[in-house]
Amino acid sequence: MNSLKIKTLLASLALAASGVASAQNQLLNVSYDVAREFYKDYNAAFVAHYKKTTGQDVKIDQSHAGSSAQARAVNDGLAADVVTMNTTTDVQFLADSGVVAKDWTKKFPHDASPTTSTMLFLVRNGNPKGIRDWDDLIKPGVQVIVVNPKTGGNGRYAYLAAWGAVREKGGTEQQAADFVAKLYKNVPVLAKGGRDATATFLQRNQGDVLITFESEVVSIDREFGAGKVDAIYPSVSIVAENPVAVVERTVAKKGSAQLAKAYLDYLYSDEAQEIAAKHAIRPRSEKVLKKHEATFKPLKQFTVAKYFGSLTEAQKVHFNDGGQFDKLYSAK
Repeated sequence: MNSLKIKTLLASLALAASGVASAQNQLLNVSYDVAREFYKDYNAAFVAHYKKTTGQDVKIDQSHAGSSAQARAVNDGLAADVVTMNTTTDVQFLADSGVVAKDWTKKFPHDASPTTSTMLFLVRNGNPKGIRDWDDLIKPGVQVIVVNPKTGGNGRYAYLAAWGAVREKGGTEQQAADFVAKLYKNVPVLAKGGRDATATFLQRNQGDVLITFESEVVSIDREFGAGKVDAIYPSVSIVAENPVAVVERTVAKKGSAQLAKAYLDYLYSDEAQEIAAKHAIRPRSEKVLKKHEATFKPLKQFTVAKYFGSLTEAQKVHFNDGGQFDKLYSAK
């Protein structure tokens, strides 16, 4: 082999090696709609932390939409290194497809959910319709904006929170079903994801109340200006876990497993938990949560397990095609 061929071969090998190195130092986080601003701040903190501890520069890209739509995109080939979702069913769907580890809940603390949230009501400034609790949402003339539970975890949690609120007050399953059916009769349009629901409520000026994650209050104040909405905490709501997982299929191809794990591990650090609190996402750290108790008002909460077994069970009963949601919504 002549020297020119050797040089060409060496140059090709160097280029390939640099491509592998850059793939290992670049990460795509595919996430849900209303976590956009949180991850923007978190990514900057993680990049600085990684540089300080390893000496390496890394680049983090983020993608946001309705959580279920995002999970389907990853399943269909979107090359996420990590997924950070708002319902366990979206991650479990990827586990069942072999895209993330079967035992993904055991890979990180708190069943791989570094933060939680809850569902509350956002009303227009001054609360003109006097909305205080779940029962107010089924009154005549009240229009409720909510995410389609078929496309986003935000919508599934809103539905389950409404159902469980009836049960928490001693109601039966049938009474819960009747209540949720009445609630959706007051829904003029189903939003695709959390941010779409916010846009419907504030930009298109539809509806009297928006059911959404607690964290959306901070996002709205930043984007639209403080004072546009009032946050109403109902008498009871649901614990919404925010699960995370490494996308094994992608990291195996890219060689980015170490970076992906480090990225998700750091979500449990005090710095990351503080950033979550700043975005009104409930930190798992009791110390950080206590420090921000003015943000996180005391609220009676129930778990998904209490009335639905698990989100996977709820998915089968309520949200799969032909399930409870389809029945009550089609009867609207």
